Amino acid sequence: MSSEASRAPGRQRFSSPVRVLAANGICGLLLAGLAVRGLRAQGPNSEPKPAQDLNQLSLEELGKVEITSVEKDPVPVDKTSAAVYVITQEDIQRSGATSLPEALRLAPGVEVARIDADHWSVAIRGFAGQFSKSLLVLIDGRSVYTPLFSGVYWDAQDVMLEDVDRIEVIRGPGGTIWGANAVNGVINIITKSAAETQGTLSTLGGGNVDPGTGDLRYGATTRHGFSYRFYGMGGLRGPEFHPDGDNFDHWRMGQAGFRTDWARGTRDSFTVQGDLYRGESGESLEMVNYSPLAELAEEDKADLSGGNLVTRWQRRINDGSDIQVQAYFDRTNRQDVELGETRDTFDVDYIQHLRLRGEHELAWGLGARVSPSNFIQTSQAVNFLPGKQVDSIYSSFVQYELPIVRDKLSLTAGSKFEHNNFSGYDYQPSVRLLWSPARRQSAWLAVTRAVRTPSRVDQDVQFNILVQATPAPPIFFEILGNPKLRPEQLIAYEAGYRVQASRRLWVDFATFFNTYNDLQGYGPLSLAIGDNPPPEDLLIVVPYANSIEGRSIGTEVTPVWDMTRRWQLRGSYSLLHMELSDKPGYTDVGNLLETYLGSSPTHVASAQSILNLPWHLEFNQTYRYSSELPEYSVHPYSTADARVARRVGEGFDFAVVGQNLLRPSHPEFGGDPGPLVGIKRNAFLSITWSR
Repeated sequence: MSSEASRAPGRQRFSSPVRVLAANGICGLLLAGLAVRGLRAQGPNSEPKPAQDLNQLSLEELGKVEITSVEKDPVPVDKTSAAVYVITQEDIQRSGATSLPEALRLAPGVEVARIDADHWSVAIRGFAGQFSKSLLVLIDGRSVYTPLFSGVYWDAQDVMLEDVDRIEVIRGPGGTIWGANAVNGVINIITKSAAETQGTLSTLGGGNVDPGTGDLRYGATTRHGFSYRFYGMGGLRGPEFHPDGDNFDHWRMGQAGFRTDWARGTRDSFTVQGDLYRGESGESLEMVNYSPLAELAEEDKADLSGGNLVTRWQRRINDGSDIQVQAYFDRTNRQDVELGETRDTFDVDYIQHLRLRGEHELAWGLGARVSPSNFIQTSQAVNFLPGKQVDSIYSSFVQYELPIVRDKLSLTAGSKFEHNNFSGYDYQPSVRLLWSPARRQSAWLAVTRAVRTPSRVDQDVQFNILVQATPAPPIFFEILGNPKLRPEQLIAYEAGYRVQASRRLWVDFATFFNTYNDLQGYGPLSLAIGDNPPPEDLLIVVPYANSIEGRSIGTEVTPVWDMTRRWQLRGSYSLLHMELSDKPGYTDVGNLLETYLGSSPTHVASAQSILNLPWHLEFNQTYRYSSELPEYSVHPYSTADARVARRVGEGFDFAVVGQNLLRPSHPEFGGDPGPLVGIKRNAFLSITWSR
């Protein structure tokens, strides 16, 4: 599996999930030898439409679009005191995206980079990597953040993109509502209700990188108002460009699922949905081989399987007041040559929104999550102790919105209170001020505290890296988890401004100043003698510690310009500057500072042209720019995508998509053994039939 180890010349490269988070930056020691647009209308989007019916939201409507992820309750964007962006179904369709990370490129401030064919780095406001520990990701409110590695396995997250209603992206901390690990951002992928996916839909596609993809869905509604859908999907993805010809990366996945929705009268609604998946993800690992003793690169595949079941009930009490209860079960199973884990997660949340006198609003809730896991040791070099563990989170939150000047000025304050088995009790308060001086503009300020709790790899890992095989005794670095590791802490200061500057121009601006404390680094080295496996060897023990602190500052600008009734231009630009240092008494023995600072681009920009042409034609063009990543020796790059689509006859849509068109290949991120993987120029054709 891809790692985040350094790509600088002369440095040893590591590659594996453990090395991504447990041994990042140790390469320095080895060298030394021993030292808001895309916004949703009032109702969810419907099925794919012909080109002449694809109407963009007017700029007047942008501020009225509702987002639920900020307060777990629908709130218009212009009444939201957070940096938010919504990617709609229409945005996904017209971009030509074939995966969730590709769709996330549409959101400003989201750092999306492809590591190889089946691994991605997705981050917000820094700390990018294959496992971006500061980003919480949910699918229909179900967390896909793994407690094993503090991050998301993107190769295991797949949904039928035609069924996505919207993707809500919060840039900045969301811990007050969503809890721990929503430090730099929250991504909530929300699918359509079953009532909005009626009839039959099938899509087939293929190209030079994705040789074959397909999905099939059927939905209907009974005469009693019970709506349902069933779907099946699968895909193959071939390797990207490897200068050394070592084409280890490939991906295949099959998935099926269902969703049912039923409304009882006007007050109660019920949802039950579930998914099952199975697949494999190609990877390259650098592992210790004990006979003969050597550090070798090994190609393998990760076997992925799992499923989930989600139930939801909502009761509307009166205007502005409701009760929501959600419960889910999630099963994950992943195994490769280095390690394996099976995990069952049981989660339940209760939320109540109360409209009090006037415009006063109170929200409160309770939650519990229990997640038993079983670590499977498949390599002598990697172990987690104990092998079996039950992780748990118990939480409550309260938030109050106080109108100071009606429809002009409001104050929102609240906090999340949690207890987890990794670090005990914690709290995450937030205070937000919203000012609307005029109907078409709003400004906001926010101060928030958020935490990233330790994961199993932070507290329980034992991981060996070979330094010297001969002469005897062999010498290893042993990375040790620290059971006393404290949560990483963030205090975020944010401000934003939204304005419809003219009848044709909308601008959304956000800025932030983040201060971090107790970031994960390494503690003092020590020596030990090991004999498992025999013979005896010398261990240079490197423990985890809360050894790094610092700050980051940045801005994000998103303009939307209606050139004509048929032509819209969108743009985005984000700036990120990070300053981190060792805390007093610590030394960065593992170069983690370089990893943190050099794995996120300083500048990211994009421009998108959306054009509706005569004869049912659609034409989309996207330009993307990312500045360098010094940690992986990735140079600045620019690339472009294009999509041409046309509806032919009744219910048939044809699309031709080109991605990364400016050069045959280019690297976007590092981490795999060997030279940087180049992301290929890609062309594919898709055909969609619906009735």
